[in-house]
Amino acid sequence: MSATDSSQSGPPVVAVVGGGQLARMMAPAAGELGIRLRVLVEDPASSAAQVVTDAPVGLASDEAAIRALIAPDGDRAAAVLTFEHEHVPNTLLTDLIEHGTPVRPGPHALVQAQDKIVMRQRLTELGVPCPRWAPLPASSPEEGRAALTAFLDEVGGSAVVKTSRGGYDGKGVRVVTSADDVADWFAAVADGGPQLLVEEKVPFTRELAALVARRPSGEVRPWPVVESIQRDGVCSEVIAPAPGLPAELDARAREIATTVAEGLDVTGVLAVELFEVPGPDGTPTVLINELAMRPHNSGHWTIDGAVTSQFEQHLRAVLDLPLGAAEPTATWTVMANVLGSTLDELTDALPDVLAAFPEARVNLYGKGIRPGRKLGHVNVSGDDLAEVRRRAVTAAALLRGETPSRVEPVPRVEPVATMTTTEEGANA
Repeated sequence: MSATDSSQSGPPVVAVVGGGQLARMMAPAAGELGIRLRVLVEDPASSAAQVVTDAPVGLASDEAAIRALIAPDGDRAAAVLTFEHEHVPNTLLTDLIEHGTPVRPGPHALVQAQDKIVMRQRLTELGVPCPRWAPLPASSPEEGRAALTAFLDEVGGSAVVKTSRGGYDGKGVRVVTSADDVADWFAAVADGGPQLLVEEKVPFTRELAALVARRPSGEVRPWPVVESIQRDGVCSEVIAPAPGLPAELDARAREIATTVAEGLDVTGVLAVELFEVPGPDGTPTVLINELAMRPHNSGHWTIDGAVTSQFEQHLRAVLDLPLGAAEPTATWTVMANVLGSTLDELTDALPDVLAAFPEARVNLYGKGIRPGRKLGHVNVSGDDLAEVRRRAVTAAALLRGETPSRVEPVPRVEPVATMTTTEEGANA
């Protein structure tokens, strides 16, 4: 079945697995295009369920729930199945494809975002730049420890160990100087936990993200490369476009993202997280950190700062519709995440935020408040980067419950910002 199948009347139905803020932010774009969303939510009070009327409750691991999502009794079948997270059983997705439901991105692509060892192996085959890495043997803790010790000797005594599955926002990542630093992880592997891999600790100067969208017929559209600023292993800000990025490096990053999208046969939005590092001759270059095959936090700026948002583009791509223009609509757009809050309700801060920053575009996710949780974001666009960034960051701080007099000054961003690699954030 395709989005243009004339055997069924009415607008196409896009089925989405996952009820978080990414599915929620697809809703405005779907409404504007006349597309119907049907979202499988984990809870009737989840972020997406608050704005999507067709939101059955079920888990991504529940085969019956996903089958009902794409073909519910008495309702129109979905034209395509897509996702707002990668945690879906691939065997089920393969079966759905074999029985006629397009799944985008497909399981052969999605596995790269589910398993870091599979991802690194495939990226190495594609010849795109990555940090030095190695899988750690899972046959026994002793062999794993020996392999890690040998890798540490090779790279100078410090490296980054990751769990191959399940890590996100800095979780499942440790900077180590000895195999003893992950003794508990080796024990978990022996008990059936995810295999481990080790990567060199990259001396990056900043983190970048290159987002592209690709449709099944092959059209690819990249957005400008952005800088992402991490705090405690979680994205805090995104600056679009990346300040001071040489044109040739911007082109190279987009080329890498396109190569990955085509090489892995990704359909929909692909986010390629990158490290900017000094090359052998001192000229900056990039290495791939992580992949995400869905709309991504580093692309939220596109909602207000690009001709076509990542959410509209993802819907266009999975339905194999012509992609929209991806050019920025302002000189600068800064997105500031709202990470936790001391307020009882984030909306309590709206009078102050909207009065002080009438140009700010506030996007709240309807989630329960807890420390460090992504509760929303603020986008501000303009011509003066320092002022744009100050206003976005201050607006986000007010939503966290900080008073204007206690909001910390916004750190200056140089053309290439230097950031410290932390245990939680290094190669996260």
